[in-house]
Amino acid sequence: MSTFQKGSALVLVALVALVASVSAFGGSSAASATTVTVTAGKPGEFNFTLSKRTIVRGVTTFKVTNRGTIKHDFKIAGKKTVALGVGKAATLRVTLKKGKYAFLCTLPAHAPAGMKGTLTVK
Repeated sequence: MSTFQKGSALVLVALVALVASVSAFGGSSAASATTVTVTAGKPGEFNFTLSKRTIVRGVTTFKVTNRGTIKHDFKIAGKKTVALGVGKAATLRVTLKKGKYAFLCTLPAHAPAGMKGTLTVK
């Protein structure tokens, strides 16, 4: 084996090791995408039902539908939907890091009445 071939082989081995370590620690893997279905106003007018309360970090799409009898909105991580009329829906995309995120309805008296909670991001 020539010196050039030995050098090329070492570079290849080092490159494979680097790619394996980056993949193992999630360094450059694509961020995961998650969808959470949110139902406002059911069960009970001042309630949110989320399809997931614990998700992985990355881009999260919240599909919010108002099943109540009055308007509601949904706010998380500084972003919120418009006030949704009865039967209306909206989509909210948020990039979330690890941690706990409070969510709530920002319409007057809705959060104190129960339209709030916490989402955990791992």
